[in-house]
Amino acid sequence: MTLKSKKDVDFNSTKDPYAQREAEKYENPIPSRELILQFIEHAGKPLRREELAEAFTLETEDQLEALRRRLRAMERDGQLLFNRGKKYCLVNNEDLIAGRIIGHADGFGFIKPDDGSDDLFLSPREMNPLLHNDRALVRIAGVDKKGRREGAVVEILQRNTHHVVGRLYKEDGFTYVVPDNKNIAQTILVQKGGTGKAKQGQIVVAEIVEQPTKLRQPIGRIVEVMGEHMAPGMEIEMAIRSHELPNQWPDELLEAIKPLSKDVPESAKEGRVDLRATPLVTIDGEDARDFDDAVYCQKTPKGWKLLVAIADVSHYVQINSELDKEAQKRSTSVYFPEQVIPMLPEILSNGLCSLNPHVDRLCMVCELYIDEQGQVVRSRFFDAVMSSHARLTYNEVAAMLVDGDIARDGVYAESQPGAGSAQTLAEKYKAVLPHLQELYALYKVMRVSREQRGAMDFDTQETRIVFGAERKIEKIVPVVRNDAHKLIEEFMITANMAAARFLNSKKIPKLLRIHEGPSADKLLNLKTFIGELGLSLGGGDKPTPLDYMHLMESIKDRPDAHLIQTVLLRSMSQAVYSPELKGHFGLALEAYAHFTSPIRRYPDLLVHRAIRHCLQGKSVESFFYGVPDMVVLGEQCSAHERRADDATRDVVSWLKCEYMLDKVGEEFPGIISAVTSFGFFVELAEIYVEGLVHISNLAQDYFHFDATSHQLRGEHTGINYRLGDSVNVKVVRVDLDEKKMDFELAEKQVAMDTKPKKRRRKK
Repeated sequence: MTLKSKKDVDFNSTKDPYAQREAEKYENPIPSRELILQFIEHAGKPLRREELAEAFTLETEDQLEALRRRLRAMERDGQLLFNRGKKYCLVNNEDLIAGRIIGHADGFGFIKPDDGSDDLFLSPREMNPLLHNDRALVRIAGVDKKGRREGAVVEILQRNTHHVVGRLYKEDGFTYVVPDNKNIAQTILVQKGGTGKAKQGQIVVAEIVEQPTKLRQPIGRIVEVMGEHMAPGMEIEMAIRSHELPNQWPDELLEAIKPLSKDVPESAKEGRVDLRATPLVTIDGEDARDFDDAVYCQKTPKGWKLLVAIADVSHYVQINSELDKEAQKRSTSVYFPEQVIPMLPEILSNGLCSLNPHVDRLCMVCELYIDEQGQVVRSRFFDAVMSSHARLTYNEVAAMLVDGDIARDGVYAESQPGAGSAQTLAEKYKAVLPHLQELYALYKVMRVSREQRGAMDFDTQETRIVFGAERKIEKIVPVVRNDAHKLIEEFMITANMAAARFLNSKKIPKLLRIHEGPSADKLLNLKTFIGELGLSLGGGDKPTPLDYMHLMESIKDRPDAHLIQTVLLRSMSQAVYSPELKGHFGLALEAYAHFTSPIRRYPDLLVHRAIRHCLQGKSVESFFYGVPDMVVLGEQCSAHERRADDATRDVVSWLKCEYMLDKVGEEFPGIISAVTSFGFFVELAEIYVEGLVHISNLAQDYFHFDATSHQLRGEHTGINYRLGDSVNVKVVRVDLDEKKMDFELAEKQVAMDTKPKKRRRKK
């Protein structure tokens, strides 16, 4: 069949609005994704690849191969469906949903739709041919008894699990690997002769040679023996392999960065604003190794001028270079306790791109003029060369600005441990201290503006693991967040907000950080919960961030404030990357982008490229990326961010379990941190580890789970266990393989809870 495309559908296939962009991307450009989608839609029927090639007059071998790859990529990303007739058709978003698979240890799973809609539940049967992180196309099959949309798999779009790390077992003539990643419920059956030298119980890496099907589990072969599971550092190696984190630099990349030196070449500084005399400073943690942001502030007649200088990573990481390909593949740096897997090689991340003190560095600057009410009056972006005048830490800055406030008798107070006295620090940094004081004055004004806007500021507890000899944990300590942390955070948010506003005004494809408000179901549960406590949330069906913060302000003196804050936090959606202008609920902003950390986040690098494209006066159409590209990159960066979080969480959980191995049988006070139908989790006070009190280990009673009020209710005794309650527990089991701990209520706790309930029943 010959397709008479131009006449039949009255569509001129030669007019591609993104032709200039495609020409800059490829030596032999082909039609853009946008044009292909429009063409198939106008055709009104599925089309073969040959028909599309004929319609677009693609004849050379290179053009035909490029079209094949593009169509395959569009199929993988859920934009097209390749049907049984070997034709490409549009995905009807009302009937078919593309997304990423999230597996669960109990065999079921979910699909997280690309369009940002609510997850769909996948039964164990539907999950049989899938592995965690695969991409699939599903149809809505119905609604389960819990009211969740159920999905049925139509097609598997992309396989994303190729290697699995786990323990090797040999039983009853079978050899199999139990994955360390608990999102993978299937065991990996090792093919005959595929065990190699691996022994029972060792930690191994299995390569998937046959992906799972509806009727068969995945089949693999052992490609590496990692060793025994208690070896120092093994937890990080397992996390790297389990989550398939890229951690080796390709040979092509190493070859490409050989010409780089530790100094910025003079030619790269030409044509940039010279800020080397401006006292920009970096403010980071004591253990920071890469510095991607520096700040400076000066008073103006109408307010302040704030400079936020960010490392110019986009100058070194050119589009489609070996550096770019690897950075995109990683998408983010991964921060394990005392070990980092960087997004960029060390010569860039700790060298050329890092704003180290007293050396010339390239940067992109966001210049902001802010009035005396803390409102941004105007902003602009420009390329510059700078030299940081000081490398400061949060504790040092807090010592000088907060603890060392010279309001009384000119005497400085002692600061936090490790910071030194405020007086000594003020002398050491006297050249930049006046500018730091202006930064602090501006921060305090902007803090008021932030609160009036309704931006959320929940007081969450972060911890840090302190190691001793042979990487054994000595202690787990809370991270204290002082005003210096908040100051830098506020200025970074302001620069990010300005970046989003600038790119929106240029109408260029960009990647935004979006954070939607609570879903209808979560909002209903939240209102029911706080209603039982005599509280209410304003805003009706669409509460604003300000409504949330008004509620937080009203409960700050209540003993259950921490409990209510936890429930408020859990009603929130997860922030993701997307080109859609959906705003950032938590920060109460209409648009927000990540601009300030291009050394460690790929989305920030994309934002820098978009800003530079605009600064150079180029057309939107000629930008290397289109909206479909940003959709794909947004999903990838979001998935890789979750992958990094999951890997880090696995390592921390393993380390905490190891720390608790010698504490089995001991009793500790704790707080109920989560309640489920099978029991509740308790976080131990001052140790910051979490374990499960299973429902079977509670008092002799039937307990009913109330999801709305986050509690287990005793049917006969009247004993209730609620989120936020204080309890005393005994550590009864620590499982390193599962990274879990089991607790029991201490005997004195059971007695204390039970006696008063019995007395009331006798009345």
